Amino acid sequence: MFSQKICIIGNGLAGLSTATCLSKENIIIDLYCQKNTSSTKNDKRTTAISESNYLFLKKELKLNISKYFWPIKKINLYHQDNKVFSNFLNFSDNKKNLMYIFLNNLFKKDLFNSINKKNNINLIYKTVSTIDYDQGNIILGNKSIHYDLIILCLGSESKLYKKIEGGRSIKKNYKEIAITATVKTNKTINNASQYFLDEGPLAILPFNRNYFSLVWSVKNTLFQNNETILKKKLYSKLKDILKNKSKIYIQNLQSFPIHLNIKTRYYKKNILILGDGLHSIHPMAGQGFNLVVRDIKALANLLRENSRLGMSIEGSFILDKFYKNRNPENTIISLGVDLTNYFFKKKKFSLPFKKMVLKNINKSLVLKKISRIISDKGISN
Repeated sequence: MFSQKICIIGNGLAGLSTATCLSKENIIIDLYCQKNTSSTKNDKRTTAISESNYLFLKKELKLNISKYFWPIKKINLYHQDNKVFSNFLNFSDNKKNLMYIFLNNLFKKDLFNSINKKNNINLIYKTVSTIDYDQGNIILGNKSIHYDLIILCLGSESKLYKKIEGGRSIKKNYKEIAITATVKTNKTINNASQYFLDEGPLAILPFNRNYFSLVWSVKNTLFQNNETILKKKLYSKLKDILKNKSKIYIQNLQSFPIHLNIKTRYYKKNILILGDGLHSIHPMAGQGFNLVVRDIKALANLLRENSRLGMSIEGSFILDKFYKNRNPENTIISLGVDLTNYFFKKKKFSLPFKKMVLKNINKSLVLKKISRIISDKGISN
């Protein structure tokens, strides 16, 4: 018999994954969704996830995600010097996969189907725009509803976070736009690649035999000056990278602004921020959703321990424990990605130092090992 009740507000990747993972616990979950789910169905973006996070989701979700999670055994990093792309760092492993790439819409569809079969998750198609932070209740019309735990999974810009964070966040406007697209090519690409181009970092993430997705981060000014010919410019850049003989078909071209936003406060009373709302970071390293999954894992473990001890969620200091467990890693990795992005910016005064580092970095086996461990399992595991 279910004894406690929580709500999750938001039906993006974070909200759906959290609801599915926590459904194994002895709790009732109300999942508040957007009334219009067309954005979920039409989300053609892809996401990268590490091997350890993939294994966690596969075990916890009980879904056959291997059918649409594309395994990657090799990652190549390139730096552009004039018109030459120098391969300065490689990661590979014949025995295990380094990461997986998946289409967001397929994963979301699978999660929705799983949630619909669970008797302890209620899908509620109502928008929650008001919260009583002092009482720990959500407000729907004239009705105030109390939950043992309220989890906000509303992306990075929700106004519902303001009274929790209290203006104490680490923020940075990169003045950059992330361009995403799906690309079909006659050339089979099995390995993931990161190109640090003059215009900004471009990631190639294969998710099928002749398909890959890309994320290209460029300055606002470059985007605005080329917005009408963006597809043509991207096509030309891919031709340089993949060589002229490759046939390229660009689909699902989208763009969004890039910001750094790291919360220093995670909760208030029984209300917790989760997902991109905790850490919105630069997409160049593909660490965003990996941090989210580790947050979900930590929260699930704490709820499980509480249940084992027969303790209630509310008033158990579970959110304080979650904050102390996850804040150091979330902050360090987010700022580490920010520093890496700054290192690869095109600056003449730092070019000699950059070239020296890139020339020798692939020789450092210790550094490569540490990088792999952190990318796969994070810092606190």
